[in-house]
Amino acid sequence: METFIIKSLKHEELIDITPQVEQIVLNSKKIHGICCVYTPHTTASITVNENADPSVKTDIIKGLSHLKFENVPFAHTEGNSPSHIKSSIFGCSQMLIIENGKLELGTWQGIFFCEFDGPRSRKVMVQII
Repeated sequence: METFIIKSLKHEELIDITPQVEQIVLNSKKIHGICCVYTPHTTASITVNENADPSVKTDIIKGLSHLKFENVPFAHTEGNSPSHIKSSIFGCSQMLIIENGKLELGTWQGIFFCEFDGPRSRKVMVQII
């Protein structure tokens, strides 16, 4: 297993972690297998989506803002219930196929760390199976 740290700069942002994960897969020398990308945080997540057009990341954050979580009287006193919900919607991990020593990502796909309660330093763990 490999671990690396992501430092978010905004309260909410999607950070492309594809290069870090690809390097871990390359270093593993695995020809075929599964790559699990996981974050052990309750207000962050991992997703796979388009990374060719940077406006997609902005649109995802903008789209989530229309869910209007800030209008809900949550019981959680820490004040970050919307971040917990967004993390649950996306999930804290992604499983990716390794074929011929490389991740099987679509032409436009990238792997993103999703920050919903930043800025913070966060951990990303990668396990090759």
